[in-house]
Amino acid sequence: MTSRTTALDAVHRALGATMTDFAGWQMPLRYGSERAEHQAVRTAAGLFDLSHMGEIAVTGAQAGPLLDHALVGKLSALAVGRARYTMICDAEGGILDDLIVYRTAEEEYLVVANAANAQVVLDALTERGTGFDARVRDDRDAYALLAVQGPNAPLILGALTDADLAGLKYYAGLPGTVAGRPALIARTGYTGEDGFELFVAPQDAEPLWQALTEAGAAHGLVPCGLSCRDTLRLEAGMPLYGNELTTATTPFDAGLGRVVKFDKDGDFVGRAPLAAAAERAAQEPPRRLVGLVGAGRRVARAGYPVVDAAGTVIGEVTSGAPSPTLGTPIAMAYVDAAHAEPGTEGVAVDIRGSREPFSVVALPFYRREK
Repeated sequence: MTSRTTALDAVHRALGATMTDFAGWQMPLRYGSERAEHQAVRTAAGLFDLSHMGEIAVTGAQAGPLLDHALVGKLSALAVGRARYTMICDAEGGILDDLIVYRTAEEEYLVVANAANAQVVLDALTERGTGFDARVRDDRDAYALLAVQGPNAPLILGALTDADLAGLKYYAGLPGTVAGRPALIARTGYTGEDGFELFVAPQDAEPLWQALTEAGAAHGLVPCGLSCRDTLRLEAGMPLYGNELTTATTPFDAGLGRVVKFDKDGDFVGRAPLAAAAERAAQEPPRRLVGLVGAGRRVARAGYPVVDAAGTVIGEVTSGAPSPTLGTPIAMAYVDAAHAEPGTEGVAVDIRGSREPFSVVALPFYRREK
């Protein structure tokens, strides 16, 4: 099966990007040094192509109630112009995907799914929408998605738009123009830094990329690929679907039970199993998602066993990488509750037969200064 390309594919190749197949898309992995790209986002700004993400419009008089039924959040209570992080679960409470939902009008929502799960989410919303006065529409071909992330992002984007960026709150979005191109300007991101995501028509992606590149030239903006996006989100303690989140985990397993809203009207998919998961979590969860910081240089990768001082397996790494910001290996892992408290001693990761010491820490590893 041939990989899809984004509207910026020619731009990435002209910049010398290392391309990779990701969730059926040809995407830039890095343009040069992934460490340099990572540090640019932490200290200045990075420009990302995120057009592989899946946009799904839900419209109509009962769009809010449909989403309340289909997702774990209470989206009918979301104000126009605001966004919310939420999840879609299966009937057993397992996570099908984590999502950001924007309310773009009184009877209109934009659901943004991860690329690998976009069809699953579209199919589930369509099926769960039966009987509601609402329409689920596949809008994946209607959008390109660019992101400007980092402390200089407001300065760079501010030079290209008359939108009130100073008044745009985190997890909010407003329609506007950027470099004369219509865009939904959202203050959201997946890096742990301030920044914006710009939903635009595919034909506007390349002119907008060039305008942002020119506006950012004096402010340290660099193009960034998927590789540094992963280390940025890991430092920020943000879960990745397929690693920390799967159909074998519930939001409560991942320490994200707060996204499940039991106080909304009517039933929702997975409600009873999720209520049972909430009760288990309130008592003594069998395992918890924690951060691990390595004492040496060896990196704990996803799937590696976490062991105690006796060598007994107590958990498994879900994500791991060298941290450019901390200068040490970091990882997220599910471990049993007895070893989940920050400062727990004797924890190690079995890296190809060698026990490498790691410290248990609270997530996130990195939090930006406000």
